[in-house]
Amino acid sequence: MTSRTPRARQGISPRTLVITVAAWLLAALFLLPYLEMVVTALRPADELRDATYLPSHFAWSNLVKVWTDSTLGTNLRVTLLVAAGSTLLVLLVALPAAYYTARKPFRGRRAFLLLVLVTQMFQPTSLLVGLYREFYQFDMLNSVVTLIICNAAFNLAFAIWILTAYISSIPAELEEAGSIDGLGRLGTLRRITVPLAMPGIVTALIFTFISAWNEFVMGLRLTTVPDSQPLTVGINSFIGNYTVQWNYLFAGSVVAIVPVVVLFAVIERHVVSGLTAGSVK
Repeated sequence: MTSRTPRARQGISPRTLVITVAAWLLAALFLLPYLEMVVTALRPADELRDATYLPSHFAWSNLVKVWTDSTLGTNLRVTLLVAAGSTLLVLLVALPAAYYTARKPFRGRRAFLLLVLVTQMFQPTSLLVGLYREFYQFDMLNSVVTLIICNAAFNLAFAIWILTAYISSIPAELEEAGSIDGLGRLGTLRRITVPLAMPGIVTALIFTFISAWNEFVMGLRLTTVPDSQPLTVGINSFIGNYTVQWNYLFAGSVVAIVPVVVLFAVIERHVVSGLTAGSVK
């Protein structure tokens, strides 16, 4: 019986080593600002102007005072309501629109998709005056519903494009097989299309949620009462006319980014698969 000699271990090629080191350096370059933000959030107030990388001790009380000495807790609740409401509204509107656009080659389909894309080009800042006057006349300022409508409107176009591309990549024969088994249009959509299109749906929802979570301009102008302002505007309150409370400002920023980072890390694989939908025929 002949014995097999184990293969000699192959070392890492120079090209792979260079790419790995460059990737780690690039990752460190992007993570350093966040590390500085965390360190500043835990820095004592009397050491904010010290030219040191680390403070003499970490003031964990900053994370407590940022809640007790401000309306940050209420602002966080408003942001959660706005982000969740905008995401749900976008799903309810974008999914039927994308399904009909992907499955029905109606007249004016290209013009409809072009119109959807054009609406994505509008910046909220350019429409701020008109939106403010409109909501002022309807007495809808300082309202969570107003922020939900605005955020959903500015994220609807992207969701329709993403979902249209993903639903188009699903074979129509699967839906025909479901209709043969007795499923109606809504049953086919609920039992076949939606489960298969879940990566694209998750992609549209996470981008809508992050966009609504990070929105600042609309929240700053359409809300004037601190208890009705979103988290991004509430953090801005730590910037005064003459002084800036850097430790509280960065502590609030840490609170603001943690939920989004955790959410994106959990569903990152769905986002990648959804973005590449429709790219391969």
